[in-house]
Parts: sequence; C-alpha cells; structure tokens
Amino acid sequence: VQLVESGGGSVQPGGSLKLSCVASGFVADDYSVSWFRQTPGKEREGVSCLGSGDLSTAYEDSVKGRFSISRDTAKNTVYLQMDNLKSEDTATYYCAAGLFTPCGLYYRDRNNYKFWGQGTQVTVSS
Repeated sequence: VQLVESGGGSVQPGGSLKLSCVASGFVADDYSVSWFRQTPGKEREGVSCLGSGDLSTAYEDSVKGRFSISRDTAKNTVYLQMDNLKSEDTATYYCAAGLFTPCGLYYRDRNNYKFWGQGTQVTVSS
C-alpha cells in the first residue's frame, strides 16, 4: 500500500505545475485524498481535499482560484493543478488518503489520514 507523488519542480512566479498522486494497494476512490505542503520549520498544512463518494472539495484560502484538485479513477490517481504559482507556494507537497467526509470539516487534521506519500518538491523562484 502506498502513495507516490510526482510532478514537482522549479518554476518562475506565474507558472504552473501539475502534481500527481498515484495510489497502489487500495482504491483511491474509496478515500478522501488531500494535498498538504510543508516548509522547513513549519507544520504541514492542508492545501486541498477531494472527498470520496460525494466528491466534495476544499481549498486553503491562499490557493483558492489558483489550484484545482481532481481524480482519474481509471489510473487510481489524484491530481493537483497549480496555476499562477507564487514564491510562497514553495514547499514539499504530500498527498494523503483518509476515510472521512466531507472534506471541509476534516481535511486539515493530519490524524484523519491512513496513508501518506513521501513528497515532491515545488520551488517557485525567479
């Protein structure tokens, strides 16, 4: 059972990246899947969530209108499309899966997740 993130990299401010989170050993559709990010010395924070079943979504205020979360059931994959990136988006991004719904009420609590990926680095710099 694992989650594997990819798609990170270095971009200039205003650029875009699309992160992927591939699940193996379990059906991602059965779980709410979230993206978190973390910078050195700071707590890991929830960025976005996509709920199982009702497909509810949630976004942290600073990324609303710029980030979009989606899933591809056939590929057992959840994506995070990140547009108009800013320097403050620089972080290591992690995906996580948990059995809760709706997203908005529970996604920020790291204790609600059963599986975590290893992270992918996103650097936004000119």
